[in-house]
Amino acid sequence: MGKLIIPLLAIDGGGTKCLVVFMDAMGNTLGQGKAGSCNYQGIGRDAVVLELISGIQEAIVDLRKGAGASVNDSEIEIECAVFGLAGLDTAYDRQIIMGMVQEVLKHLHIQVKHLVVENDGFAALLGATAGQPGILVIAGTGSIVFGINERGETSRAGGWGHRVGDEGSGYWIGKQAVKAILKAHDGRGEATRLGEWIFPHLGMSDAEDLFNWVYSSDYSVEKLGELSRLVSLASSAGDQEAVNILTDAGHELFLGVRAVIKQLQLMDKPFTMILQGGVLQNENLVGDILIHKLKEFAPLAQLDTAKKDPIYGVMAMGLSYLKSTFHQSET
Repeated sequence: MGKLIIPLLAIDGGGTKCLVVFMDAMGNTLGQGKAGSCNYQGIGRDAVVLELISGIQEAIVDLRKGAGASVNDSEIEIECAVFGLAGLDTAYDRQIIMGMVQEVLKHLHIQVKHLVVENDGFAALLGATAGQPGILVIAGTGSIVFGINERGETSRAGGWGHRVGDEGSGYWIGKQAVKAILKAHDGRGEATRLGEWIFPHLGMSDAEDLFNWVYSSDYSVEKLGELSRLVSLASSAGDQEAVNILTDAGHELFLGVRAVIKQLQLMDKPFTMILQGGVLQNENLVGDILIHKLKEFAPLAQLDTAKKDPIYGVMAMGLSYLKSTFHQSET
């Protein structure tokens, strides 16, 4: 059996989807694949292992097609593999996730010379800023803020998961919408038209159906996160409760940004601000609130308006390693 040597394997395993890319040393894509959520805290360890295997297998098939080789004719050796995975927040998480990654690589008979496993947001930040001062805000299904200063010191805020955190995320917005509908139903809150969009989307007719769904087996973090786009539609139609929810989401994200700016002492220094995730890329009101507050607090911040998925930061991180290794081998 021959051995196929690939310079880079980059994986962005977020809370909603997983993207897998094989690349050459010049940054050209050789094969790619997709899978579902890779946050073990949300779907469990074994489910993440299966998603990673599925995504990588799809990328391998794509890779083999381009190489003109059959799927099983050789082992694969990777010069550098970068896994950016959601849910890597503590030393305990790292122990679990490293075990998952090793299991996946063993199952697929993939050998890796240099393995990097980081939180998906942290990998995206380092890749996007190349180590320069910057702050990355991710607001997708979940939310988190990462930062790095000119001394290479890093900081993070948020990212504590849907049970106790993820403020400003799609999940959080969806949860606030459900609460607003139930409060209005009881007479404890302001009237809202949110149900006009949410009820048909979920195939239900009233607040009691919504309550039953929340406590049913059909409920999931991802499905609740999908409601954020309906909150946006209600906001555009003038529903004040929807406007309030999106405004609060922008404020919650700013609190995380402000905390990281303070910790890294970037208040009066230039740095790049990167916004990623479906909420910040699609919900204009949330982003507008965040940016307005940011400019007041840190006027030298420069907004990076390139709407790139976190996978690009993960790829950049791996390519940076390959470049440095190439230069070292020349000297």
